[in-house]
Amino acid sequence: MLQQRAAGKYHSAGLWTNTCCSHPAPGETTEAAAHRRLKEEMGFDCALQSVGALVYKTSFDNGLTEHEYDHIFIGTYDGEPKVNAEEAGGWKWADTDALQKDMEEHPELYTYWFRLALPDVLAKRN
Repeated sequence: MLQQRAAGKYHSAGLWTNTCCSHPAPGETTEAAAHRRLKEEMGFDCALQSVGALVYKTSFDNGLTEHEYDHIFIGTYDGEPKVNAEEAGGWKWADTDALQKDMEEHPELYTYWFRLALPDVLAKRN
């Protein structure tokens, strides 16, 4: 499941990306934050498995720079999300082969971190 970031986001607005993103609240574990944000952004929750982490640094067109250490979780869900419009402008299911091809042909349609993370996530999903 991909999320299209809401048009009002302060960076990467309208780009396709992973199902949700978050920052843990003080005292909150990364897994608890992932569950909380799945519910807040997409209106569902599911079992999650930690599959690694990613460090990246990038500058955005608006002059901001992000330098993050991201924990990556995967899960399985086959229902209809209840998308929070402040977070996501849309969503879609994506065939992984078609997604990889589209990312190669149109990288500008996807968030920087998602392009970095996807190959490793796909390798670890089974």
